[in-house]
Amino acid sequence: MEYRRLGSSGLKVPALSFGAGTFGGKGPLFSAWGNSNDTEARRLIDICMEAGVNLFDTADVYSDGASEEVLGAAIKGRRSDVLISTKMALPMGDGPNDAGSSRSRLIKGVDDALRRLDTDYIDLMQLHAFDAFTPVEEVLSTLDTLVSGGKIRYVGVSNFAGWQLMKSLAAAEKGGYPRYVAHQVYYSLVGRDYEWELMPLGLDQGVGALVWSPLGWGRLTGKIRRGQAWPDGSRLHDTASFGPPVDDEKLYDIVDVLDELVGETGKTIPQIAINWLLQRPTVSSVIIGARNEEQLRQNLGAMGWSLTPDQTARLDKASRKTVAYPYFPYHLQQGFARLNPPAV
Repeated sequence: MEYRRLGSSGLKVPALSFGAGTFGGKGPLFSAWGNSNDTEARRLIDICMEAGVNLFDTADVYSDGASEEVLGAAIKGRRSDVLISTKMALPMGDGPNDAGSSRSRLIKGVDDALRRLDTDYIDLMQLHAFDAFTPVEEVLSTLDTLVSGGKIRYVGVSNFAGWQLMKSLAAAEKGGYPRYVAHQVYYSLVGRDYEWELMPLGLDQGVGALVWSPLGWGRLTGKIRRGQAWPDGSRLHDTASFGPPVDDEKLYDIVDVLDELVGETGKTIPQIAINWLLQRPTVSSVIIGARNEEQLRQNLGAMGWSLTPDQTARLDKASRKTVAYPYFPYHLQQGFARLNPPAV
């Protein structure tokens, strides 16, 4: 396993990490993802650790806390050997203080997560969404208190816009608060919007990307193909509306190139799609998920080899799309490259 620095921090994380969203299996979304119990989760974690994967990511909203509980039980007796990442800020109830990043919410949320995880510290705590109603200074000062108290060690965010992250980083520098070192983002061959602003920001500010849904919400498994209905048993039947939209024709064009590379590399489509991500700038770790041992072992096979520059270029070409305003006018001008060296 390759280990990389998490952003500009001193913490080293595995290039592949494991997402525990399949643990617990409560509710319409998470039950479709998976429903691993303590025993099944322990087996998956055993396989991960044998491969050098020691970072496990979860969130309080995953199966209404059950994911954290199952993860805590599965790592019992080996806490010092693993890194735990969890997230909070999304609603955990209907009460006025059950969502967001207020001081009240964060302090209670961290204590609740520690109890469910059966641990006394969290290695990486990430805000699951930006809270526009709470001053960033209140958020950061609360995180500073939690870090000073030993309850959390590093802080990050997830799904922030560029201005939200930059505003927070500027406030942290001004106030002497902990800086966000990680940004958990959606990034895949069928979803490259991360590259437009958030990747350059990460490069400039030393914020490492933790990539969620590297297979495009289950579309890059090799089972979704041009002219064919979604196969029976695909979780897309139940979860597509929850995830990022994807242009079907663009997806099929990408899969066509992936099929070519399967023949050239002897690897599977998921392995190639993940390997492409491992070569991208700012990526500290790609979060893989699995409902069973077979899926996990296949995804772990994305490590230990690399696509050639030519193969990468073909994937880049197939997956590239016109960027949004205000980026696209300058991407069409040759002078843009001199002002903004490409991140990809």
